[in-house]
Amino acid sequence: MSGTATGSVEKPLIDRATAASGVRRLLVLGGALLLIAAALALFGQAYGGIALLVIFGILAAIGIGAIFATALGFMRVGGRSGEGSIARDFLDTARNGTIILDRKGQIVYANRAYGEITGAAKAADVRALERLLGREPEAREAIYYLANLARENRAGQREFRLARSLSGAAGQEGSPCWYRASVRPLPTAGGTMQAWQILDITADRKHEESSFQDLQHAIDYLDKAPAGFFAADANHRIAYINATLADWLGLDLGDFQPFARSILEFVPPAARALLRSDDDQTGTESTSVVDLDLITASGRSLPVRLLRKPVADDLAAPGIVRTLVLNRSGESDAATPLEVAEARFTRFFNSSPMAIAALDEDGRIVRSNAAFRQLFGSKVATGEADMADAIRESGRAALRSAVRSATAGRAGIPPVDAEVEGEKTRSVRLYVSGVPRTGPETDEVAILYGVDITQQRVLEEQFAKSQKMQAIGNLAGGIAHDFNNVLTIITASVDFLLLNHRTGDPSFQDLLLIKQSANRAASLVRQLLAYSRRQTMRPKMLNLTDVIADMHLLLKRVSGDHATLERQHARDLWPVMADIGQFEQVITNLVQNARDAMPDGGKITISTRNVPAAEAATMGYAELTEGDYVLVEVADTGTGMPPDVAERIFEPFFTTKEIGKGTGLGLSMVYGIIKQSGGFIFVESAPGQGTTFRIFLPRHVSTQVAPSEAGPATGEAIKDLSGTASILLVEDEDHVRAGNVRALKMRGYEVHEAASGQEALEILDEVDGKIDLVVSDVVMPEMDGPTLLKEMRKTRPDLKFIFVSGYAEDAFAKNLPEGEKFGFLAKPFSLRDLAVAVKTAIDND
Repeated sequence: MSGTATGSVEKPLIDRATAASGVRRLLVLGGALLLIAAALALFGQAYGGIALLVIFGILAAIGIGAIFATALGFMRVGGRSGEGSIARDFLDTARNGTIILDRKGQIVYANRAYGEITGAAKAADVRALERLLGREPEAREAIYYLANLARENRAGQREFRLARSLSGAAGQEGSPCWYRASVRPLPTAGGTMQAWQILDITADRKHEESSFQDLQHAIDYLDKAPAGFFAADANHRIAYINATLADWLGLDLGDFQPFARSILEFVPPAARALLRSDDDQTGTESTSVVDLDLITASGRSLPVRLLRKPVADDLAAPGIVRTLVLNRSGESDAATPLEVAEARFTRFFNSSPMAIAALDEDGRIVRSNAAFRQLFGSKVATGEADMADAIRESGRAALRSAVRSATAGRAGIPPVDAEVEGEKTRSVRLYVSGVPRTGPETDEVAILYGVDITQQRVLEEQFAKSQKMQAIGNLAGGIAHDFNNVLTIITASVDFLLLNHRTGDPSFQDLLLIKQSANRAASLVRQLLAYSRRQTMRPKMLNLTDVIADMHLLLKRVSGDHATLERQHARDLWPVMADIGQFEQVITNLVQNARDAMPDGGKITISTRNVPAAEAATMGYAELTEGDYVLVEVADTGTGMPPDVAERIFEPFFTTKEIGKGTGLGLSMVYGIIKQSGGFIFVESAPGQGTTFRIFLPRHVSTQVAPSEAGPATGEAIKDLSGTASILLVEDEDHVRAGNVRALKMRGYEVHEAASGQEALEILDEVDGKIDLVVSDVVMPEMDGPTLLKEMRKTRPDLKFIFVSGYAEDAFAKNLPEGEKFGFLAKPFSLRDLAVAVKTAIDND
């Protein structure tokens, strides 16, 4: 478009707005005069003519005044002034070609730029864009889209490419032309019009293409450069990597996606802290130099030097760090041996997994490696803070003493165990050694080596706790075994006495009291066995949601009237393998303890949900092995426990209740049952904040449907407990053996007794193997029960066996051949229990 002189305004090709406005004014004025004339005619002949002459006289005077005002320049007719004039002048001289259409599609306005862009030299040649480009294949889709927007009174724009210029001239050297067309609604007093604009953007596109080509040339040059290069964001995600570095690292650029991979994947873990920008260095423009070894995709080590430059002024990509990578695998021939050795030492120093730092006389860090920065923080690593401030108070005095000893040149300084200051507890072992002064230019007086022993400490504490619990369990199991033998004798003796005393006998109540006490003692022994994981369990596949739902009424009674009991269950709970009776004991005991911890009332919540292996690994329980679990939580809002009490809560006979209100075996039994079921139990509590017990039971994945095993026959199911079979009874406890022999002979059995396994084998030989059933204790001197079974199977493979033990069936069954069939009778037992077990084993084929 040609330029205009200063002070002049180009006239638009079409501007019917002003003319239309003048016609409307004349019509309004004429209509008004007609109305006035008609009104005057109604007044009659007396005043009508006079009034009409007066009106015409006034109008004549106004007309003459307007003529003089226009001549003198005080008034403009049909001219433009004010804000409307400025806006119209701007539109007339705009670079964008503009055309305005009314509701009927008639052209109301078209500026000079529109004519120059579309090739219209005069008003008669001006056509709307829809008519001008509607049949152009390259622009048809864009114009059709904009026309639909115009009909809907919406705005939009499109760009399109034409092989020729709209003005009629061919493109420069046959190159295509680019245009940007737009439309928007234009509300006016007479209705909504459409304002169309078109702009030739060919020059802008050529500039963009030129810039793109220059950028492509630069990228090609960068890709083929002898040095590696990459750009990464604040999270170390690679935005760009050149072909040289990709080849060094073994990356395929064809599969590379920006920000999809991190440069830290190729940096050893010990050196990653060197690439992490500190908060106080964010936005700095200084270039840092880092010597380290990168790890290629094939696992090889690549010694490099990184020259890192943060981009502080890049608004499009804030936080981007550009890094030049120099390959140091083949040292330059120009480098001196000292420079080569220094570069190698720096790489080894930065890549070392051990935290290393040099200290001055004040205990501040002079220099440090990446592992040190990662362990103690950037402020300590750069010397801004004292090294002693990085550890907790308990280790500061020992560290200062070690630094003083190193400064004095002493050797053999003992290591210092300390904890790093911070929210998360981390344990470190610090080694300090002196550095001989080589000159006044160095401030280094000591070298500090730090080793993170957090995991080691956790494992040591877990092992010590496990050993402690195991020792207590072995002691409890041994006591329980001896008690079971004693209780078996007491129970058998009382049963014999009750046979000879009637209900009205004065001694009958005393004997009954003895038996009840023996049963109560047997219950305590079972709790000890539960803790030592030696009780008999009958696991089967359970859905814990159903089990807890069936227990709701029982748990309501246990929780009492002062506590509110709530259940929260997740859907589709995984199955577990557990003894339903033992599990019910666990939940009942935990609810009872929760009730006791809330003397003033509160809420008890039982919840269940699935815990996938990935979530279990992040829950912070180091004892949890990898796998899927079902989590059962029993939480209360009670008084809570201090840490020292929570640590001992599962120990046998440990209780915080008053004397006579608890044995201290309830939670011990819970611990043993969960452990014997292959699960884990943890407690979280704090004074005044309630307590939560978390039970993790492993998910059971069934491979096949096992047939249900029939339980032991009960005395009610078997009415006749007598028999004539030949039984070999093996028991090392004389009193227990005598009572059992007497009980079986009373039922009519032929009984042979042996005090040991060796004696039992001799008896079997004496009777030529004519034994129908062997009833043997498990734990015996010289030869235990499982060994006796193996020896007898050599001559009598079909011999029936019943094991008697105070331990769990699983405690000895693992020592028997797979698939071995036998009966089991748990101590202590009554005479009737023994008779039922013998009768069941003989009748069972």
